[in-house]
Amino acid sequence: MLFKYKGFDKTGKRVRGTITASSVEEAGQKLRAKNIYYEGISLTKEFSLKVFSKRKISGELLATFSKELSAYLNSGMTILTAIKLLENQHESEKKYLSFLSSIKTMIEEGKSLYRALGTQKIYAMPEFFIQSLNIAGQSGKMVEVLTNMGNFFSAQNKVKKQVKNAMVYPSIIFMVAIAMTSFLIAFVVPKITEIFEDTDQELPPITQFVLSISNFLTTYYIHLAFGIILFIVLFKLSYAKIDSFHKLIDGWLLKVPILGELIQNHELGRFSYILSLMLGSGVAYAQAVKLSVASFGNYRLIEFFEKSSVKVLEGNKLSSALQLSRGVKLKRNFMQSLALGEESSEVEHILNNLSSLYAEENEDKLKLLLGLLEPFMMLFIGVVVGVIVSAMLLPIFTMTQGLQ
Repeated sequence: MLFKYKGFDKTGKRVRGTITASSVEEAGQKLRAKNIYYEGISLTKEFSLKVFSKRKISGELLATFSKELSAYLNSGMTILTAIKLLENQHESEKKYLSFLSSIKTMIEEGKSLYRALGTQKIYAMPEFFIQSLNIAGQSGKMVEVLTNMGNFFSAQNKVKKQVKNAMVYPSIIFMVAIAMTSFLIAFVVPKITEIFEDTDQELPPITQFVLSISNFLTTYYIHLAFGIILFIVLFKLSYAKIDSFHKLIDGWLLKVPILGELIQNHELGRFSYILSLMLGSGVAYAQAVKLSVASFGNYRLIEFFEKSSVKVLEGNKLSSALQLSRGVKLKRNFMQSLALGEESSEVEHILNNLSSLYAEENEDKLKLLLGLLEPFMMLFIGVVVGVIVSAMLLPIFTMTQGLQ
């Protein structure tokens, strides 16, 4: 991974640049070896062919890898033997086989599983997953951590599948609505308006509005399609490569009613689970907080919690640090639960229960929202078709009354 840094060299001169390392800690060690006293280190984007070819590993595949590897290790096998068995088991999956082969080669060279996963070039792995295995290797709890990680990614993947399955029917309705509207505006409306042009009749405002949309779409449909595709591509590239833009969008999403609450529930639930898992594995609280921050997917929350994690390293409580930090308004029950856990030294159990609570809350809300989405889509189709039909029938009624 490529990290950017800024600080001072041994002469006191301000310096900044980039350094390659598998973690923030390793980057700091390399900078200290160069006599560079850094003020900050952060992960940056690598614009290279390797990065573009490095695809993010799916949650389903990561859950499979974790569960199968933990099962083999639990039976007494070494990591190298377990990886070799996984290779034989997944011979038909070429990309995954390359991933396993690269890990096996590095382990044969004497590297740890943590180093092998961090330096392989096949899949982009979640940073908190790699760091969890690093701690697990040091504490001797590799099987336990892999099992818990497998369960975690399975639960996350289950939620994603439920949402995707629930979105199938509304998506079909939406596509049918778009296709029906496009057909009416592009083909039916122009044919009917030819009748009105011969009579020189003044058209109602709603008819003129529909005709103007029809003329615009039939004239500029290629430009419109190209513009939409270009906007989507530029948006995705900017979101993926420009941190400031990513933070701006993520911060805005947190403020959107209903959606913002769903995102917070998901992100805080994942953070709570990972932090409780770290604490259960024997990781010190300050270090566990720092590692768990990497589990966030929302850049605004990452920035917010990173600032607070620095204060935790200085000896402060996380709940106090979050209250003093500005930028994101967190859910009250999260703050209260965290403060209670820190006071009673039961952070692990309280956050584990809190993660389950957020998962159930999100599941109920998603079911409700997706249930309301179907009638909303039907209403949308009815309104659009009704407006078009009204726009075409009103001039006919007017013309009929004139003939009487």
